[in-house]
Amino acid sequence: MSSASRFLTALIERSDEAARVASASVAALGVALASMSHAARSEGAEQPPRLSPPEPRDPASTVSGPWTAERLRRVLRDSLKGERVIVVANREPRIHDWADGDIIVRHPASGLVTALEPVMRACSGVWVAHGSGSADRVSSDRHGRYLVSAGDAEYSLRRVWLSDEEEQGYYYGFANEALWPLCHLAHAHPTFRRDDWAHYQRVNQRFADAASAEADCDDPIVLVQDYHFALVPRLLRRRFPRATILTFWHIPWPNAERLSICPFHEPLLEGLLGSSMVGFQTPQHCQNFLESIDRSLEARIERGEMSVVHHGQTTLVRSYPISIEWPNRTAAGAANVADCRREVREALDLTSDARVVVSVDRLDYTKGIEERLRTFERTLERWSPASGQLVFLQVGAPSRVRIDRYREFGERVRREVARINERFAGSPVRLLERHYEPHEVFRLYRAADACYVSSLHDGMNLVAKEFVAARDDEQGVLLLSRFAGAARELTEALVVNPYDVESVADVLTAALTMGAAEQRDRMRALRAQVAENNVYRWAGRMLLDATRLRHRERLQGRLQLRLAARRLERAGRFA
Repeated sequence: MSSASRFLTALIERSDEAARVASASVAALGVALASMSHAARSEGAEQPPRLSPPEPRDPASTVSGPWTAERLRRVLRDSLKGERVIVVANREPRIHDWADGDIIVRHPASGLVTALEPVMRACSGVWVAHGSGSADRVSSDRHGRYLVSAGDAEYSLRRVWLSDEEEQGYYYGFANEALWPLCHLAHAHPTFRRDDWAHYQRVNQRFADAASAEADCDDPIVLVQDYHFALVPRLLRRRFPRATILTFWHIPWPNAERLSICPFHEPLLEGLLGSSMVGFQTPQHCQNFLESIDRSLEARIERGEMSVVHHGQTTLVRSYPISIEWPNRTAAGAANVADCRREVREALDLTSDARVVVSVDRLDYTKGIEERLRTFERTLERWSPASGQLVFLQVGAPSRVRIDRYREFGERVRREVARINERFAGSPVRLLERHYEPHEVFRLYRAADACYVSSLHDGMNLVAKEFVAARDDEQGVLLLSRFAGAARELTEALVVNPYDVESVADVLTAALTMGAAEQRDRMRALRAQVAENNVYRWAGRMLLDATRLRHRERLQGRLQLRLAARRLERAGRFA
């Protein structure tokens, strides 16, 4: 056996990582070997057999039944040999703020936090996030760490400190004045500034550094979240070639033509392809992403397998509709529906039989709030006083108020609310413009007769699923925009086009007069769907798919090295 052959054999036997690295060069090595042995190769020489690595056994195959926190823990332990994960997200799960000399703790109004915290409770690990609260520093240790107690579980929060200039450029600038409007079809023009892009690059590097510092092995499991960190996967891949990097893009992915207006779309794509897997909410978003790769980068796209091979790295592209925890802890701890109805109506000085429609959003132009208010105005025009009082509760958490477009939007919403309330007696529209804790939101859900989600374009919208989780009485009607990702799953909701104000007003009127039996049939089906497709299933499917990919790559790397060793040995015999 030649020395080169012995070297490759040693690599095979001793190092999975060496096999992975070396396999990336096997194609070039094969060309060199062919040229060395071409003259001496005898006709009919034996060719190495084509071998297919066996598929790994599904680590969850021994775990039957619905997806739960315990099942997710077992998948992590059996398939990835551990339970610790690192989450990289802009939004932190706890915000510490000063209030009248005391420190208060807030749960942010965020679908991302709603989805991820149950996963962290199940898996433990570290959540790396921007420390945005006014009292975050004094609540953390000198490394920016804070231990989060979440029910019967704990996990670590690692805060990253940003200057006002960095936050303005990276978050308010590139993330929310460029990428957010670029990805949402809501008639807002994206703004691209070179300085914002520079801040985005630097902050992505800062978060990659923080996540790397939290890794306790050379193949960590990292969940990179959303459009704030498109560059982080590639940065992490350079440090941890064996890492399992799962990137989930929560918002819509635009079509290739729209993406191309971004001057920096190629490095964004390059960054995301550092992932083991990139997940989106819907199959259409996956197709848009693959088309963007096809138009912009030199890469091999395997559409049958929904994967991309770029610089020797394979990235799976999958649809994983995100969800919420089930059973839902907040719903389980809520007062019964009758008490919630009574308390909410008393607090808002409503009649005991008042019909209540609730919507819960950040004050964001993509949520269709202006269209929703016009819909409610049309409904009031048609509502008979004999049917009782009708009130619309709009929870509007302030959002991104440093951005002119958001401040102007908030002002338009307030003017519209004032105009409608001036036209109709009794202030039928109540704008609740403050932060609401989860238990407060669930009380409103349980008190409402209907919930209207009117997104103009949305990756998923977990408000719809939260409303379903809150209604264990199997009553209440969900109106859901067809342009929210949730409409693909929640088909028993009343799915509407929020732009068609007159038609939605007809549907809302029908919802408010729907019989209890039909409400029960619809809500029972919706609850079964959310229960089966909960957040543990979302996370478990991603982790299992990434595990299979990593297993195949390691087996294929070993095979390629064995073939290379045999070629070198034969070439040495004929030299």
